[in-house]
Amino acid sequence: MGKLKKILLLVASLALAALAQEDSTKVEDIAFSKVYLGIEGGEIYPFGDLIDATYNTMYGGLNFRYSYWKNVDGVVMFHYAYFKPRPDVVPYDGVHQASGKLGLDWRFPAIHPIVLGGGFACNWTRADLDDDIVKDEIYDEPGGTLGDNETEFGWFARLNVVLWNFEKFRMGFNFMWEEIWTLPKRSDMLYAGIYVERKLW
Repeated sequence: MGKLKKILLLVASLALAALAQEDSTKVEDIAFSKVYLGIEGGEIYPFGDLIDATYNTMYGGLNFRYSYWKNVDGVVMFHYAYFKPRPDVVPYDGVHQASGKLGLDWRFPAIHPIVLGGGFACNWTRADLDDDIVKDEIYDEPGGTLGDNETEFGWFARLNVVLWNFEKFRMGFNFMWEEIWTLPKRSDMLYAGIYVERKLW
């Protein structure tokens, strides 16, 4: 819980810092005044025990960003990835993962065009099982519980680097560190991708 408390304190501190930068403009005048929709693709790198369990894999998805405070944006992200397991003893070909993330981005003029963000993540996973495999028979094998749908929660931190900004379009790099609170051990992954987004209004 020590690490979780530190993360929550960091998010709260950043939120207070953003509020401190507010001028007399009301939040109601800023929230959802700008909305962006983007596509993203890149690669996921497992860390820790996951390095021995799965290979790096590609991911793709959609991003939704909206203005909320003066220098703070809300972000919603949906990504999909297909993981290939490493051990030969794993009785399936791969794992489908759908990931949803909800968080905030802080834009600090001093480090522009770098944007810092963080928030909460929810991952849904399911093993890609052969029709001949019986779930009950593989339950106690490595990764056997993935025969059924599994939903796990966690947090993410991200560093967004804007490369190109022109009228309604923006392109850049997105680097995210994600930790899923799977017990008895945490699952850590690094996302590195490139995105293109368009301003809707």
